[in-house]
Amino acid sequence: MNLSGHTKPFAVLGHPIGHTLSPVMHNASIAELGMDAIYLAFDVHPDRLMEVLPSMAAMGFGGVNLTVPLKEVAFQGLEKLDQTAKLFGAVNTVQFTASGMIGHNTDGYGVLKALEEAFDQTVQDDSVFMLGCGGAGRATALMAATSGAKAVVLADIDAERVQRLEDEIKTVAPQVEIFQALEDSDKVELCRASNLVIQASPVGMKKDDPSLLPPEAFRAGQCAFDLIYMYPETAFLTSAREAGAQVANGLGMLLHQGARSFEIWTNTEPSVSAMRTALESAVYGRA
Repeated sequence: MNLSGHTKPFAVLGHPIGHTLSPVMHNASIAELGMDAIYLAFDVHPDRLMEVLPSMAAMGFGGVNLTVPLKEVAFQGLEKLDQTAKLFGAVNTVQFTASGMIGHNTDGYGVLKALEEAFDQTVQDDSVFMLGCGGAGRATALMAATSGAKAVVLADIDAERVQRLEDEIKTVAPQVEIFQALEDSDKVELCRASNLVIQASPVGMKKDDPSLLPPEAFRAGQCAFDLIYMYPETAFLTSAREAGAQVANGLGMLLHQGARSFEIWTNTEPSVSAMRTALESAVYGRA
C-alpha cells in the first residue's frame, strides 16, 4: 500500500537535507502534469540508509534522490547499480522496481544537458579545463573524459587529488590527453588554451568570493561554466564574460539531473519548463 493512499510519494533523503530545491522543482512538474503524487524531504542518518530504503520501497515510494553524504553509502550498499553510478562511484537516484532497487547517478547527465542548453554544444573534441578536482569536479571530469573530450586539464591545489583523478581518467578513457595545472602560471596558460572552462570548487558560494582565475586566463571564443548556482553570476563568470567568453551557472545542471531522475522513476517526460520556473523563483526570486 502506498504511504498516502493512491498518492504516489517520491522523496529526497539527506543528513541534513543537502538542499531544499528538489521538492520545489519536482512538485512543480508533478502539478503541471496533473499527477497524483508528492515529493517530500526526509532527514536520514547515513547509518540508517540501507534500512530506510527497503522500507520506502515497501511503502510504495516511487523513487528517491540522495544528497551528500548518502550517495557513497548507497553506492556501497546497493546490489544493483546502473553504469552511471559505477562510473562516478556514487548514487544520487534510487529506482524501486519489482526486481529490487537500482542505483543511478544523474549528475553527469545534468552537466552535459546544461552545457548543451547553454552553449549549444557537447564536449566532443573539446579541451576541458577543470578547476577543482574534488567531488563535483571529479565527477564532471570523468563525465567529460567519457563523453568525447579531446583533453582534460586538472587544476587544483592538492597534487595527490589531481594524480588520483588522472589515474581514474586513464582507466576509463585512456585516449584522452591529461594535463596537470598545480601552479598559478600553469593554470592561466592552460585555461586560456582550453575551449571549455568548468569551475567546480566551492569558491564562489559566498557572494564576495573572488575568482580563482585572473581575467587573463580567459579569452573570446571560450565557454565558462560555474557549478555554483545560488547567484546569477559569480566573480569567476564575471571575469570570463568580460574577457569575451560565453558564460552559464550551474542551475541548469541542477534542473536536468532532477529531470532525469523524474524520468527514471515515472517513465514519463517531466515538465522541464515548470521545473525551471520553480527553481528560478526559489533561487533568484523571479516570478
